[in-house]
Amino acid sequence: MSSRKIRSVLIKGGHFCIIKKENKGADMKNSKKFLELEKKIGYEFENFDLLVNALTHSSYANEHHIAYKENNERLEFLGDAVLELTSSEFLFYQYADLPEGKLTKKRASIVCEPTLALCAKEISLGDYLLLGKGEEATGGRNRNSIISDAMEALIGAIYLDGGFANAKEFVHKYILNDIENKQLFYDSKTTLQEIVQAQYEDDVKYVLVKEEGPDHNKSFYVEALLGDKKLGEGCGHTKKAAEQQAAYCAIKKLRDEKGDLCI
Repeated sequence: MSSRKIRSVLIKGGHFCIIKKENKGADMKNSKKFLELEKKIGYEFENFDLLVNALTHSSYANEHHIAYKENNERLEFLGDAVLELTSSEFLFYQYADLPEGKLTKKRASIVCEPTLALCAKEISLGDYLLLGKGEEATGGRNRNSIISDAMEALIGAIYLDGGFANAKEFVHKYILNDIENKQLFYDSKTTLQEIVQAQYEDDVKYVLVKEEGPDHNKSFYVEALLGDKKLGEGCGHTKKAAEQQAAYCAIKKLRDEKGDLCI
């Protein structure tokens, strides 16, 4: 059955349709979710299986005895290459005066795990993933490593389905937008330290104020302090991620307080 007929059955008839029974066993609820994601990102797959593969984590594939080719790891590999080429081309023309070293640093801020996870969260990509019971139970839908990989897999799926132009359009729309803010998020701790040393000749300290949750899914809460003054606070599944979030919030606060602050 073609992907367009699948959509017709799901949307108009409301009957259960398996994309490939031996492949995924995707139930009606999941299939409707996939259609919802298509609508959200503004791209309709000709080969619907590619979308399902992009959203299938290896834990789900292992649990349901699905061949390794049909989880999202190979698509992630391909999507990573498409993302790197697209972002390199964008930076080459967008920052015509920057030397190679600085272009490389900017590209690293785009293709790194935290930035891709941030982009994935903006489209709630984790909500659409097929995860094994273990990953589901331990917060896999919100884990940066899983959703950033899924973002690259989705890019790879779009590339195979619709060619480079469509994949490039997706990357520009959902990853290369607001690039300066995303670069800031990527390297917030370094940027905040540079600001503080220049403005106040002091060092930022990060204090762990709370941690909660089971060991396999713990959350850390951190405050960024300048002397006794709290500049920002952050939360993450690692102390490093929480510190980065706190630094990011601190920079935004300082920028609001000092309109002429150069970041």
